[in-house]
Amino acid sequence: MLQLEDFKEAKRRVDEVILQTPLIYSQSFSDECGNQVYIKPENLQKTGAFKIRGAYNKISKLPDAAKRKGLIASSAGNHAQGVAYAAKQQGVAATIVMPAGTPLIKVNATKALGAKVILYGEVYDEAYQKACELQKEQDLTFIHPFDDEDVIEGQGTIALEILEELPDADAILVPIGGGGLISGIAACAKAINPNIQVIGVEPEGAASAEAAVKEDKICLLQEVNTIADGTAVKQIGVKPFDYIRRYVDDIILVNDYELMEAFLLLVEKHKLVAEGSGILALAATKKLGFKDKKVVALVSGGNIDVLTISSMINKGLISRGRIFSFSIQLPDKPGQLELVSHVLNELNANVIGVEHNQFKNFARFSEVELRVTCETSGEEHIEQIIKRFNDLGYEIVKVN
Repeated sequence: MLQLEDFKEAKRRVDEVILQTPLIYSQSFSDECGNQVYIKPENLQKTGAFKIRGAYNKISKLPDAAKRKGLIASSAGNHAQGVAYAAKQQGVAATIVMPAGTPLIKVNATKALGAKVILYGEVYDEAYQKACELQKEQDLTFIHPFDDEDVIEGQGTIALEILEELPDADAILVPIGGGGLISGIAACAKAINPNIQVIGVEPEGAASAEAAVKEDKICLLQEVNTIADGTAVKQIGVKPFDYIRRYVDDIILVNDYELMEAFLLLVEKHKLVAEGSGILALAATKKLGFKDKKVVALVSGGNIDVLTISSMINKGLISRGRIFSFSIQLPDKPGQLELVSHVLNELNANVIGVEHNQFKNFARFSEVELRVTCETSGEEHIEQIIKRFNDLGYEIVKVN
């Protein structure tokens, strides 16, 4: 197992290239969960994610003979950019295999750093198998994204920074994909303060670490399904599993709707953008089993394309009750649309969309369906709208 001095040496190496990402206190997330929440914004890191730490540490330690062969890696996106950046810094050729569905922003950013990109497979695990094949065929040096001691060592430098800035932190929340990030942070944090809690966070649709802990062995998930593409891993690493069993106190699962809500709050209150996997730790702050503690939530990456940002904002608004869509059955006679508009105006709900359909409900020819989308201030406001229409004799049906 890695020791504290290993992480300190890694920190001296990665300091050559990383940006400093000081903690940000979040009053908004603190209010929502009853703890003092601090954000570690690795989404602001060079290459947009923490992965540059492990990749640079690993490549820096390679012998010259291994570098001359050329590098190959598999990645869902962020490790790709970390490897590409580190390889460019050290004048080494790099090939990256990425899943075919990798967001274009990550693919283009990797290419821009000089790496050759091969798109293969639907999920990370399939890209990994392809990279292994190419490594053997071309005798390249493989840079694993998480199942590697040098990579784990580099990721653990985050814990040094957190505890230097906030030495009395009670807990650190860390996203889990393959497990390299939490392995390094947990081992390093526990070496500094054995009493600190290190809590992993996984998406419900890709909970490979939780499955491994529950079964006490590494498990291969049949499928993964989550908007957190950076953590869509069917099986955690062998080395990370040992670290997780030894150092990690708990694992929390969050669903995609919880991710979208946390994304919206981060954008709205802190003007920070994170990708789906990057927001996992913040989404988990509402599910902690304690109060009044100092909690650091690691925002691990921010490589997200504009279309996904738009989609997550809209779905986050719906999930938090800030956009309300409903249908209402109205008598098929003049003045009904004006009545609905008047009620919503009285309740300060801003109408942003209306669909009037005279032909959908054939069971009652004397009625029509009206679908309305409006901006609201939250669930309490929505309940006021529903109650007002009910009092007037109308039935409201929520539309997702």
